Amino acid sequence: MSGTYLGMPSFPEAARGAVRDATLRGNLRHATHTIRDKRARAVAELDDWAALREAGKRVKDHTLRHLDRYLLQVEAAVTAAGGTVHWAADADEANRIVADLVKATGESEVVKVKSMATQEIGLNEALEAEGIHAYETDLAELIVQLGRDRPSHILVPAIHRNRGEIRDVFRAEMGAWGRPAPEGLTDAPVELAEAARLHLREKFLRAKVGISGANFMVAETGTLVVVESEGNGRMCLTLPETLISVVGIEKVVPTWRDLEIFLQLLPRSSTAERMNPYTTMWTGTTDGDGPRAFHLVLLDNGRTDTLADEVGRQALRCIRCSACLNVCPVYERAGGHAYGSVYPGPIGAILSPQLRGTASEIDASLPYASSLCGACYDVCPVAIDIPEVLVHLREKVADQGGKGHRLERAAMKAATWLLDHPAALTAGERLASRTRKLHPDRLPGPGARQWTNSRDLPDLPAEPFRDWWKKNRA
Repeated sequence: MSGTYLGMPSFPEAARGAVRDATLRGNLRHATHTIRDKRARAVAELDDWAALREAGKRVKDHTLRHLDRYLLQVEAAVTAAGGTVHWAADADEANRIVADLVKATGESEVVKVKSMATQEIGLNEALEAEGIHAYETDLAELIVQLGRDRPSHILVPAIHRNRGEIRDVFRAEMGAWGRPAPEGLTDAPVELAEAARLHLREKFLRAKVGISGANFMVAETGTLVVVESEGNGRMCLTLPETLISVVGIEKVVPTWRDLEIFLQLLPRSSTAERMNPYTTMWTGTTDGDGPRAFHLVLLDNGRTDTLADEVGRQALRCIRCSACLNVCPVYERAGGHAYGSVYPGPIGAILSPQLRGTASEIDASLPYASSLCGACYDVCPVAIDIPEVLVHLREKVADQGGKGHRLERAAMKAATWLLDHPAALTAGERLASRTRKLHPDRLPGPGARQWTNSRDLPDLPAEPFRDWWKKNRA
């Protein structure tokens, strides 16, 4: 990936400030509870939800096993339909391709559909370095961009903001980016939406280049699919003369019949709707209809490495619905920024360390950003066993060493020796019981203190179990 956010500390350190922010926690609690309750009702309407979920899992697993074949099929179909396909091994290459394509048009402005892939590679910043202004058109992404903020949720990037904060951002920043906010703007949702609509309309009508991602690519026809709720995506995908789509290689599905499964799974799991208000599909270019030039940038950026891990590769099934975030007790309290990635929550805790590796402090800590309660697996529409991958990644992080893991390994060796020598174990138990009044309530050392700051050490009994057994049962 393009790297973690600048100066990002480990997850526990980053989350410490978030859990003390009462406004942030209130915003997150209200939003996540509302979304997950609506989702539960939408899913309950379908008697065959479990079968749909299993079908989605199987299609994704099949596609990942034969990804090389389906990607070549996508390339051939897109090319035959008048599009141009580019292959990007990493973020730098993808950014360079997009910047060159925009500069070739002679334009210095682009409008963007909400896209996790372009956020992942830091495309906006890369374009800015080339003198190209990228304007986000999704309402939540617009809020984040105007506020010089970072997204904190996959579906609702500005979930950490309340209406009053959004009003203040619009009043202070809209004028520097284009049409200013109306005089007397309040925090009423209808007024905020109208301010965004007026601000964006001039950009839609002026822009000659649009940039998007895609929710799915259909291999048999080379068709790309974007689902959204506001209509801004439809404007970006149809009005500009040039369309550039940056899409992760895992987004391919083999056939239209396979797509049918995901168009039922995704809306209910994400926005709790039976279907998305806007589902836009396009295949290459067509004279007199839509963009004259279409470029597809197929992005690897760590996905091939992830695919090589038999346990971890299931993270590539993800359809970015964000259901796992809305049920996660850790995300609800820590917020999305603590994850140091555009992929927060449970899916981010397993996806980011695989795409980026676990060399950095934040990526090594992400697999531990979970209680392993399993709620994320229960709601995942493609049955990603996130707890299984978390434990798998924890094992990898432990194997690479570090002070805490060395101490843990030494403690395990000492415990193994003690359990192999019954006489020493008995003597140790008796000594511990006789000195129990001298034992501290908290363990010494920074690592141990983190554990016992929120947990009491159990009181030792007056005598070891072995001695009690001899008296009462022998």
